[in-house]
Amino acid sequence: MTLLTDRIQILQGDLTEMDVDAIVNAANNDLILGAGVAGAIHRKGGDSIQRECNEIGSIPVGYAAITGGGNLKARYVIHAASMGLGGVRTTAKTLRTSTAHSLRLAREYNLKTIAFPAVGTGVSGFPMDDCAQIMLSEAAQHLKGETSVETIYFVLFDTTAREIFQGALNKLEKDASSGAASA
Repeated sequence: MTLLTDRIQILQGDLTEMDVDAIVNAANNDLILGAGVAGAIHRKGGDSIQRECNEIGSIPVGYAAITGGGNLKARYVIHAASMGLGGVRTTAKTLRTSTAHSLRLAREYNLKTIAFPAVGTGVSGFPMDDCAQIMLSEAAQHLKGETSVETIYFVLFDTTAREIFQGALNKLEKDASSGAASA
């Protein structure tokens, strides 16, 4: 059995600099690239990403959509709509479903590598500990099934977030190995 830590990597850095098949945008359901991660993606990736988002239009909160990567190193941007514009905040359910939909899109597009930020923890104010547990659980669950995805990166902005995600991954790994040992 492959260890989760072989296929899930926790990094600190700039998501927009990742040379992967797709990066994930912490999106609103109207796919308007405003502040935070979305703003950084728009600045580095260019206007073509927003134009593609405009063509897609609104999607339900908890879903995801895919566009080209514009001028980014990543070929695609997957927009995980964990919140809505106008005060609809990220919830555990919308974070879980938008993460799962992002990974399904990666599989549908036969992508090998995907990089996520800590979705919902910026403008929406979702707790970092809960975000790490939910997103890593969804990633681990996805990797148990049939998928083209070989490596999932979580690219965190600061040391605190990286340490929280690394701790959550270590706990997930420990729980998985103790569960396998008792099975």
